Amino acid sequence: MLKEERQAFIIHQINLHNKVLSSDLSIQLNVSEDTIRRDLNELAENGKVLKVYGGALSKSFQFPFQDGNVYAKEAKKEIAKKAIGLLQNGMTILAGGGTTMIELARLVPDSLQCTIFTISPLVALELAEKPNLEVILIGGKLSRNTNIVSGAQVINELADIRIDLCLLGTNSLSVEEGITDSDWEVVQIKRAMIKCSKNIAILSIAEKLNSNQKMRVAPLKDVKYLVTDMDPQDKSLFDFANNVTVI
Repeated sequence: MLKEERQAFIIHQINLHNKVLSSDLSIQLNVSEDTIRRDLNELAENGKVLKVYGGALSKSFQFPFQDGNVYAKEAKKEIAKKAIGLLQNGMTILAGGGTTMIELARLVPDSLQCTIFTISPLVALELAEKPNLEVILIGGKLSRNTNIVSGAQVINELADIRIDLCLLGTNSLSVEEGITDSDWEVVQIKRAMIKCSKNIAILSIAEKLNSNQKMRVAPLKDVKYLVTDMDPQDKSLFDFANNVTVI
């Protein structure tokens, strides 16, 4: 594989999953970690990715938030439009982080009256513009890698609330393995979010479906809704539709 092809693959993986590890890319591309590190350094110098210890991040996570860096932006807008239909007056809602969730926060109608907890300061800032929402930002250590709060304090706070609907993005989702991720801290936070919630809605672009990461968050049976940018009748969603409500 040529260097240009290898780097194109790396950029796509970073955009798709928001974060990649050098060790994982080394296995996927069958090259040394030194080669991957050189690629990531070059991509970072050219402003295409954010280099971090052990890997790299999507530019979507660079603060201040920049719309131009959002991968699959139109697909995420479509998902957000669909997910708005799940929100009802009087609900207590828990929102995760990520670019899809930010798109959803921007589309929340001014008329909606509910309480929304979130682990994302960026999502909280968008929701704060809505006049009839009570917005509560869960406190904890802010992760520079994901722009969400994490740690034991977050898990303890989540244990004390009861949620009608939890809105979660995902790194990967499959029928066999359910929700999976590559970040151990994120896995723990998502598990706590699921545990305190009556219903779970997963918001995912099509490319993340039928894929798996190293760490399991929860089985598919814990999910009630799957919201994607695809037509719910698409044949590739049939297996999911046998387990969850596809929107």
